[in-house]
Amino acid sequence: MLKKTVAKSGASSVVIMDSITKVAPEDIGAIVISGSHGGASSGEFALQVPLRLVFFNDAGVGKENAGISALAMLQAKNIAAGTTSHTSAKIGDSADMWDHGQISHLNARAQALGLKVGEKLSAAVLKLLEQPGKAGSA
Repeated sequence: MLKKTVAKSGASSVVIMDSITKVAPEDIGAIVISGSHGGASSGEFALQVPLRLVFFNDAGVGKENAGISALAMLQAKNIAAGTTSHTSAKIGDSADMWDHGQISHLNARAQALGLKVGEKLSAAVLKLLEQPGKAGSA
């Protein structure tokens, strides 16, 4: 299962991982791109390690927004989070999300960082990483 750092700027890093279950203490403060769905169970894993920003796959959103429910959970803890569209990137494949993912949903914290629905995920995250103070304030 893939887990690797794809970008770094100062103390900030972008880590892609096929499953949010691979998040670990060494990821504290990172921007994490996870191939996992954005459901409640994924949100629970993301809450175990303080992250600056985390992305999931929206998994088609699903019944009662189950595929994006982690966004509200993370917002409640003041953590920026979003999803990419399942039509732009494969579920469970963080490299595909990084290469092709389009942002589909954002919580208010992620919107406050200047991220926008419809942006290419990697371009938006790299732009954020380059802005002094922005990536570190998530």
